Amino acid sequence: MRNFFKIGFCQIFFSLAFLAARAQGTPKRTENLVILTLDGMRWQEVFGGIDSSLMNNAAYTKDKDGLKSRFWSDDPWERRKRLFPFFWTTIAQRGQLYGNRKIGNYVNVANPYQFSYPGYNEIFTGYPDEAVNSNDKIWNKNTNVLEFINRQKGFTGKVAAFSSWDVFPYILNRDRSGIYINSDTDSLNFKDPSLQLINRMQSLSSRPLGLRTDLLTYFAGKEYLEAYAPRVLYIAWDETDDFAHLGFYDQYINSAHAEDGMIGDLWNTLQSIPQYKDKTTLIVTCDHGRGDQVKDQWRDHGTNIGDSGGIWLAVIGPDTTPEGEVQTKTQLYQKQCASTMAALLGFEFRPQYGQAGPVRTIVP
Repeated sequence: MRNFFKIGFCQIFFSLAFLAARAQGTPKRTENLVILTLDGMRWQEVFGGIDSSLMNNAAYTKDKDGLKSRFWSDDPWERRKRLFPFFWTTIAQRGQLYGNRKIGNYVNVANPYQFSYPGYNEIFTGYPDEAVNSNDKIWNKNTNVLEFINRQKGFTGKVAAFSSWDVFPYILNRDRSGIYINSDTDSLNFKDPSLQLINRMQSLSSRPLGLRTDLLTYFAGKEYLEAYAPRVLYIAWDETDDFAHLGFYDQYINSAHAEDGMIGDLWNTLQSIPQYKDKTTLIVTCDHGRGDQVKDQWRDHGTNIGDSGGIWLAVIGPDTTPEGEVQTKTQLYQKQCASTMAALLGFEFRPQYGQAGPVRTIVP
C-alpha cells in the first residue's frame, strides 16, 4: 500500500481489475462430491502396507500364510500398493495423499479424544467440540457441512449419507439436517429393484459384527447414486475399526483391502456416468488413528494411546492437482475437511466456533 499512489492511473486500473478477477477465483469444475471414511484405519498401513510384526503375531493373525501371500513384499512401496491398489495407482497418479508422518507430512485430529463421534463431528462441522466426548446416541448440536450444502441452490434433496454404524443419524443430526441418512438396520424403502434386493439381503444377513456389513453399506450407497443421482454422497464404513478392537489383524487388513476395491469400483462408476465424469471430487479419510509405539496398542485409540491422533487424507478430482503422495513437510488438521468440501463446490462454510480454512493445495 505504501507505493499504491506512486503508480499511474492506468496501472491502478489494471491492478484493480486483476485483483477483482483474482477475487472471483478460478472457476471450479467440481459439481459433485463423494466422501468415504474408513473407521480407525491407521496411516501406518496406508503408507507402509501390512505390519510384519502384527502379521507374524499369532495372537492377532490366524491366517499368516494367506495374509503374507496376498499382501507382503520386502519393498514397502510394493507392499502398500498390494494393500491399497487404487490409492497407489489411481490416486497416487491423479490425486493427492497426505499423512505420511515418516516424511514429515502430518494430518492430525484437533479434538482431544481421538475416537469416533468426536472425529466425525470434527470432519463434518469443522469444529473440534470438547462437549462431544462420547459415542452415545446424542443429537449433534453443531451444524455440519452436509446440511449446509443441502441448503444451497441446486443441492436441496441431493445430499445423502449411508453408514454401517447406527450412530451416524445422531452425528449428522438427521432430524434437523434434512439430508437423507440410511444407517445400519434402516430399511431401503425405494422402488428401485437393486435397492429392494439389498434391503432383502441386509434383513437376512448374519451381521457378524453386530451391524450392517460394509459391503452392503457400499452397494446401498452406490445403487442409490445410480438411481437417484445425488450431488453429494457420503459412505461411512466401520469394519476396520471393529476388527482392530477385536484384535483380528488379518480381518482388519482384508477389510481395508476390500474397501480400497470398493473405492476403485465407485470411481469407475462415477467416470461412466455423464453427470459425474470429470465433474466429481472424491475425498477419503478416517476419524482417528490407532496405537503403534506399543505394538499391542494397535487395537486401541484415545487420549492415552500414542499415535492415535495421527490420520491421513486422500483426494482425487478435477480441481485437485495430481501431486500423488505429498512430500512437503506440513501440518493439516481434520477440522479443515468441512471447509474443504464446501470450497470444492464453490461455497464458504464457516464453523459455528473457531476457524478452519480449506486445504488450499486441494482446492486452489
